[in-house]
Amino acid sequence: MWPPINPPTKIHFVSVNLPDALQYKHALIEKYGNADINETEVIICIGGDGFMLETLHNYINYNIPIYSINFGTIGFLTNPKIPIHEDLPIILHKAQPTHLHPLSMTAETADGKTHTALAFNDIFLYRQTRQAAKIQIITNNKIRLPELICDGIIVATPAGSTAYNLSAHGPIVPLNSGLLPLTPICPFRPRRWRGALLPSDTSIRFLTIEEQKRPIAAVADFTEIRDVTNVFVKENRSITSWILFNPDHGLSERIVAEQFTD
Repeated sequence: MWPPINPPTKIHFVSVNLPDALQYKHALIEKYGNADINETEVIICIGGDGFMLETLHNYINYNIPIYSINFGTIGFLTNPKIPIHEDLPIILHKAQPTHLHPLSMTAETADGKTHTALAFNDIFLYRQTRQAAKIQIITNNKIRLPELICDGIIVATPAGSTAYNLSAHGPIVPLNSGLLPLTPICPFRPRRWRGALLPSDTSIRFLTIEEQKRPIAAVADFTEIRDVTNVFVKENRSITSWILFNPDHGLSERIVAEQFTD
């Protein structure tokens, strides 16, 4: 799929709504034009990691690779800013692709409704009130933990394992590991349980316990569902998104490097 035979000439630009990013986007459009999304070869995403995730969701059905330029803070999913005078098509032609599969979430709520969402970073459950959450964990139709008392629990993709999952002391997972980290947030009982690494084809179900007394919300990237009673999570391999990185600075290398930082 990438790289194409020749440097791409049909480029579509999107940016976060900030003055510097918009000015940079307009300068690039003036130089290269702005191809129609239905004809473009590559999408240039100008912003931070959050805007990159938003762009992945917005263009999930287009099967177009995305090259993100950092105008945020961390920039884990992005590339450094490119000076306007440099040849962007040549840089894109040399970029290396990384493919991502999102997690699918199906959540049932106390009112009997069913909600669905996708997550490229993570899906997590968390308590809505001062009461600790009580959650039963089932994988592949087998009860693994009858009752986890905690603030919440995270299922992360490998790409998202360096985000909320890492902050909750979960493991960083290489992209090609075929694993999904399952990480509790402030576990109270079992106190020493620190989570699990699951094969990426595992089906995961969370059942809330005492849901009226201990209401729980579920979040998939930008989608939040409150008062959930039953949450089903599985990697969706029918969807593939592509991110482009500069040579030697791909996502796999960044995930490894993150494990050797302070």
